[in-house]
Amino acid sequence: MGVPGSTGSENARISGGIRLYLRRQAESLWRYLLEQGVQALLGWVPTVVGIAARAAAYRAILHMEGSAAIERGVRLRFANRIRLGHGAYLDEGVYIHACPQGVQIGAGSLVMHGSVLHTYNFRDLPHAFIHIGRDSLIGEYNVVRGQGGVTIGDRVYTSPMVQILAVNHVFDDPSRSFVVQGLTAEGITIEDDVWIGAGAVITDGVRIGQGAVVAAGAVVTQDVPAHTLVGGVPARVLRVIDGSDHVGGKQVYRSS
Repeated sequence: MGVPGSTGSENARISGGIRLYLRRQAESLWRYLLEQGVQALLGWVPTVVGIAARAAAYRAILHMEGSAAIERGVRLRFANRIRLGHGAYLDEGVYIHACPQGVQIGAGSLVMHGSVLHTYNFRDLPHAFIHIGRDSLIGEYNVVRGQGGVTIGDRVYTSPMVQILAVNHVFDDPSRSFVVQGLTAEGITIEDDVWIGAGAVITDGVRIGQGAVVAAGAVVTQDVPAHTLVGGVPARVLRVIDGSDHVGGKQVYRSS
């Protein structure tokens, strides 16, 4: 049944638009209704009451190992492809879009307020995913785009406003719009114990070695060796982290 007063072509366009929208939200109409229904029912409930209710009910729409904490206002798409480890935490305003190979957040890892994790992939890119290890922290308002695959290790901390972008547009042909020239998606790997400063950008095809530090505002376009500090635009090695200046003359507050 079409829209009253519309032509056949207009009805087909509207119907096609609805189908396209649904394909980009869930695997099927049934999954869309289930996932959106559960989130509409419980996604707004505040305080620990809401966290407890979602910890129980969201098992119907995603994979949860042990118990995870999901604050109100978290939006999930393709929720059946999301896996949360025990003790994982999703803060208010987090958005996760998990097609096609899923988003995994390891045990004890935190995704903070306003962050976006998505593998929004409708060009059939073969390695679209986001995998985050254990005890890591994704800071406020981060953007992680996993079309080429993003692997983040254990105990990786990202500061606010970091962008990790495993996808890039091709623009080499000046006679055609970049929109029709396709994409590259090589993937990004961030090894264990890496700290990424506020506002840094990690571009596609980069590997950041274990124990490295990326300075605030850096734009990382090449691999980062393990145990080095990099900074600048584009980022370059500023020094090796070898313990010779482990406090740098500043007061250090150690974990208990």
